[in-house]
Amino acid sequence: MGAPRLSSTPLPGIGVRYDLTTHEHRRLSVVAHRDGERTLSTYRQDDPDDCALSVRLTAEEAASLIDALRPAHHTPNLLYTTDLGLVAERIELSGNSHWNGRVLGETRLRTTTGASIVAVLRRAEAIPSPTPDFRLAGGDTLIVIGTREGLEAAAGTLGRK
Repeated sequence: MGAPRLSSTPLPGIGVRYDLTTHEHRRLSVVAHRDGERTLSTYRQDDPDDCALSVRLTAEEAASLIDALRPAHHTPNLLYTTDLGLVAERIELSGNSHWNGRVLGETRLRTTTGASIVAVLRRAEAIPSPTPDFRLAGGDTLIVIGTREGLEAAAGTLGRK
């Protein structure tokens, strides 16, 4: 059995859609809405473009489902951000962003929103814990962690043209 295929697609103004193709060639998708809700959808096996079931979950329902899917033997030392009221999100920096070519510290993101950029994905490279002098580039995917409100504010700041 090969590794599951998971892809993500930013949905501007909505959140991110994650698509999973199982080893049985079944397609599932989860839309992670910016407000914390999730939409879980499954597709027909004979027509992968035909949605067979779609369920909208509140943030609390999604957290319960995540708990049910976690292995029972997970380590208690592993920090799950939802347990603390924090969320992590990928925010893509567009090529025409005001911040394209500027250093991270200029955004004052943590000071103004309380959200922190904990990593940057650039092409095939991951840059963990970028420093304030790290230069942002259009196409970067920023891994941001904070409260839901902080992430909303961060997305607004980073989306500035």
